[in-house]
Amino acid sequence: MMILSIILGIMMIIAGSCCFFTPLTTFLSTGYFMSVMFLFYGIAGLVRSFKKKAETLEVVVSVLAIVVGLISLFLPGTTLVFDTVMIYMTAAWFLVMGIVSIVVAFKVRKVEKYWFLGLISGILGVFMGIYSFLHPQMLALSSGMLIGFYFIETGISLIAMSIVMDTMQD
Repeated sequence: MMILSIILGIMMIIAGSCCFFTPLTTFLSTGYFMSVMFLFYGIAGLVRSFKKKAETLEVVVSVLAIVVGLISLFLPGTTLVFDTVMIYMTAAWFLVMGIVSIVVAFKVRKVEKYWFLGLISGILGVFMGIYSFLHPQMLALSSGMLIGFYFIETGISLIAMSIVMDTMQD
């Protein structure tokens, strides 16, 4: 098992390096990932629906997820729509979370000594959200790099954990 974990870890590091050095291509591949996720979500929802006699709405949502997954996989250009939606959803997330952090910081300022750190974090979040809306290509580029970094980190963790587990068994 240790050998398989080390091999998987090495493969993750290689994949992460590829993602890190080709961030735009990595980002553009996330639309395909979302398509597959829709497909699996829909299939799992249908299986779950038939096992427990689900509501009609749950069955409809599952069928729609399958249809969206299939259309986006086989109709050219639809995965690009997913990529674009993800960019703007992420930008909106930054903006909303920044505003929430600012509001919470002002609410706790009388009881929290370091309330201003939440305020600073919120202001940075708002700026990041606005910047992401104005420059979506930068968000796409950084997303690909973050995915690559995550894969590299996961690969290193897999290798380290397999070595630690092997030494613990001895």
